[in-house]
Amino acid sequence: MDALVMKATGALAGAAVGDALGGAAEGNTPEAIQERYDGFITGIVPPFLEDWRNARPIAPYHKGDGHVTDDTLMTTALVDVYDTVRAHLDAYAIADHLVPLLIGEKRWIPEFESEGLLLHRIFLAEKWLVTRLHYGHIDPREAGVGNIVNCGATMYVAPIGIVNAGAPDAAYAEAIDVAGAHQSSYGREAAGVYAAAVAEAMRPGASVGSVVETALRLAKDGTRDAIEAVVEAAATVTDWRSGLGVLRAAVEPFDTVGPQYRQPAKDARIPSRTKSIEELPVALGMLVAAQGDYREAVLGSINYGRDSDSIAVMAGSIAGALGGVDVVPSEWIDGVSDGSRMDITATGPVIASVAREVWAADAARARAVESVRDAFAADLEVA
Repeated sequence: MDALVMKATGALAGAAVGDALGGAAEGNTPEAIQERYDGFITGIVPPFLEDWRNARPIAPYHKGDGHVTDDTLMTTALVDVYDTVRAHLDAYAIADHLVPLLIGEKRWIPEFESEGLLLHRIFLAEKWLVTRLHYGHIDPREAGVGNIVNCGATMYVAPIGIVNAGAPDAAYAEAIDVAGAHQSSYGREAAGVYAAAVAEAMRPGASVGSVVETALRLAKDGTRDAIEAVVEAAATVTDWRSGLGVLRAAVEPFDTVGPQYRQPAKDARIPSRTKSIEELPVALGMLVAAQGDYREAVLGSINYGRDSDSIAVMAGSIAGALGGVDVVPSEWIDGVSDGSRMDITATGPVIASVAREVWAADAARARAVESVRDAFAADLEVA
């Protein structure tokens, strides 16, 4: 692998590992997680509920045992869209390419232990894409308006950051456009900021500090405030094991879901300029607390509970992009690939190849623009 492929694979395999390990803990408190697993989760674990087929409220999903969730399934689908388009994406690409994948192609669904349509696995907030774009024929740039505001559009946009490696402002703009088909308000904003964070992490020489600075520079409204509060709190944490409550307390004023994750507050997930999704600020906080260490950032995200799989996706992708695939424990990569019956390192080389083509097209456009500006400059010199 060359450096680009190493970092791209680190980002996407790192995200998939976080997703699979975090899936078992999703929706639970740190205390409940520790009681179920006789301490903190330290790797791949069995389902939280032994009778997962009949239990509520997460049946019929087989979480745990190295199974990736909808976060990775959506991320892989977005890579496939990039592989088809071979160019920057926008909201129309979601309507023209992603939605047909969701409703028209069977894939292996690890949590179902069978093949099925992605539509049948994704959450209601993602099914919104099909309802609005395929059946409602809504302008893709506006289709996200009215959807619940959550992390749905954020969890799968790491490929946008990779395609825009080293250009976080461009990643932010592209993700905001793409996410317009899916979300509004702080859900859409978080997608832009997360893509920008991945783009910065992909830059050789980037650090946790530069990623956080990028996120704070670009984030707006409650998303920025939440990130600032959580990373400041995380700077006081020397070990996530004793700091889980500190990070939760820091993000709580901006979180609309409330203290009971499975019983959201009555005003949960509605548009607001003062609120934020919980997942991205906490993921950045875990990176700060772990000083960029992949294993520790992901384990902290998992054991935080609540939306642990998506938090671990975001922390894992950024840490994986910073350090490359070698920082992602090989036993976790192998365990998740085997458990999910998919090679989670396969998408990295694909998106790296797309990125190189996109960069060549970007350079050609830049040269064309420069020639126009040179012509105007020459006119001034003659005058």
